[in-house]
Amino acid sequence: MPARKPPETPASTRTATRASTINDIARLSGVSKKTVSRIINKSPLVKPDTRERVEAVMREVGYSPDPMARALAFRRSFLIGMVYDNPTAQYIVNMQYGALDALRDSGFELVVHPCDSRSPGYIDGVRRFVQQQKLHGVMLVPRVSEDQALADMLEEIGCRYVRIASVSMDEPSRMVVTHDRNGAAEVAEYLLAMGHTDIALVTGPRAYRSAIERTDGFLEVLQRRGIALPKARIVEAGYTFESGVMAAEQLLAGKRRPTAIFTGNDEMAAGVYKVAMRSGISIPRELSVVGFDDSPLASRLWPALTSVRRNTRDTGRIAAAMLLQPDGGSALAAASVRPHLIIRDSSQPPA
Repeated sequence: MPARKPPETPASTRTATRASTINDIARLSGVSKKTVSRIINKSPLVKPDTRERVEAVMREVGYSPDPMARALAFRRSFLIGMVYDNPTAQYIVNMQYGALDALRDSGFELVVHPCDSRSPGYIDGVRRFVQQQKLHGVMLVPRVSEDQALADMLEEIGCRYVRIASVSMDEPSRMVVTHDRNGAAEVAEYLLAMGHTDIALVTGPRAYRSAIERTDGFLEVLQRRGIALPKARIVEAGYTFESGVMAAEQLLAGKRRPTAIFTGNDEMAAGVYKVAMRSGISIPRELSVVGFDDSPLASRLWPALTSVRRNTRDTGRIAAAMLLQPDGGSALAAASVRPHLIIRDSSQPPA
């Protein structure tokens, strides 16, 4: 009597002993390879029940699309680039988190390219990065977002991009505007409302458009109220903790100290804290301090820092989402992120 064959395992419950391919998924699901490809690439041209069945098989066998194979099929990579030259590490981290929020479950990945925008060959370096990676698109983070020559190069090679900047510098579909001037103006109104008139300002480097916008927005409000800051009360720094220390040493050295200091970011505000503590100056009883960014550092300082929140994570998410739009972002045209002041314990009326 011939041996009885064991019953076959249903196709829908088989698992592969090797890495599954798109052909395996098509065979196990009972659909064409083209249908599986459409599902992987989130095409709307697939019936919901078919999509559900195929996705269940992919989960069952642990199938993950090969990004290199997808890149060859579509003649482009599924990569979004982020190009930046920014001295504030937390700002860059928050921007990346936001971009990753937008890319989650999209099939796209994020690759980053730090650069020195003061280097004469940095634009050529960005060109090589874009072309070697065959990027789908690029997020340009301040300060490189403010470089028109870089934007022109990306336009020339046909790479879509989105610029993040404090003011609009390009077509609306290519911009996320952060309105830094408005945030700084709100700080000026706040300090004046508390009664401060002897105020000092620690700015970022004038090479950054954000520093110009924050400085001008702050000073314009003071000027409208009839207050002109002496040159000695305005110190240009570098958006770093160390430069904040140097600026504070200059501002707090004399007998007649300001009653409030506004710094262009939280890193420099932390530098002011260090000098004040070393000099025995109480914050906020003798000196109010206000920062900009509302980074995690702001709530970790003691006393907690009053700061302008500009939702960096949201900014990164919006910029990456614009790059995923089939039309290059026009569906999210004229995107903007509005800053607002978060009041904590580092500020109070002057003694």
